[in-house]
Amino acid sequence: MTHLLPDSAAPAAAPTVPRAAAATATASSASAATSAPSASAGAVSAGAASAARRRGRRLGPGKRLPAARLIGPLLVLAVWAIASAAGQLDPGAIPAPWTVLHTGARLWTDGTLPSDMLTSLRRAGIGFTIGLTGGVLLALASGLSRTGEALIDGTVQLNRAIPTLGLIPLLILWLGIGETFKIAIIAIVVYIPVYLNLHSALSGIDSRFVELAEVIGLRRWEFVRQVVIPGALPGFFVGLRLAVTSSWLSLVVLEQINATSGLGYMMFQAQNYGQSDVIIVGLIVYGVFGLISDTLVRLIERRVLSWRRTLGH
Repeated sequence: MTHLLPDSAAPAAAPTVPRAAAATATASSASAATSAPSASAGAVSAGAASAARRRGRRLGPGKRLPAARLIGPLLVLAVWAIASAAGQLDPGAIPAPWTVLHTGARLWTDGTLPSDMLTSLRRAGIGFTIGLTGGVLLALASGLSRTGEALIDGTVQLNRAIPTLGLIPLLILWLGIGETFKIAIIAIVVYIPVYLNLHSALSGIDSRFVELAEVIGLRRWEFVRQVVIPGALPGFFVGLRLAVTSSWLSLVVLEQINATSGLGYMMFQAQNYGQSDVIIVGLIVYGVFGLISDTLVRLIERRVLSWRRTLGH
């Protein structure tokens, strides 16, 4: 018996080392199996994020091209020149670009074009300033006060529904046929888009910002300066760009009504004598004025709203 006990105990104790090794190996394989899916999951998520970034870059309009706004007009000019050189256009109706350029140089040399340009700029500038000031003041009074909105907004909406050029006969009776009614029409044309867009921007300010301003105890002027103005500036600049364009459009019509100077008067006189090249010179000058003024407004907007990140920036 004494010899059997060690013999039977030895086989029982011998397997303990392989079991521990097997347990260690099993734990190692389990750890490796656990770490492998996490690594693959991380690689998959990184790949998905990279793909999402690539897709996001493709969705945007891309990098802004230098002098991009001049590409369209230059293409139109090229098509015009090619069609004129090929004899596809009637020179009496649509003269060639070089003919228009020669006419413009002649009008500039004899002093007709500079004088008419200054007259048109003065009319447009005075009317635009009055309309811009009135539109901003009315929008602030209507957008920041329920009483002001009740008194102002309905009247402006009614004025907007009336064709502005249809007011010309009435304003001629009231103000005469001189410069005053022309400036008044330009001011009316300008103040409407400024008012509408600024009033809409003021009404669209998030009410939570107003509640926050009340909680922290902002005064009325501080509230206007820190909340109202930054929130309404994008809408204001939209209305400003529309107002600039509208002022030039109205000026074309007004300068053909009992005027003795201005680009519109020059074009009207050219119509009487069948000078289509002079008419096109006037239209080109109007277009250049509109493009320059709109570009200036866009530059100011980009500088003032530099904090805003949009697709256009």
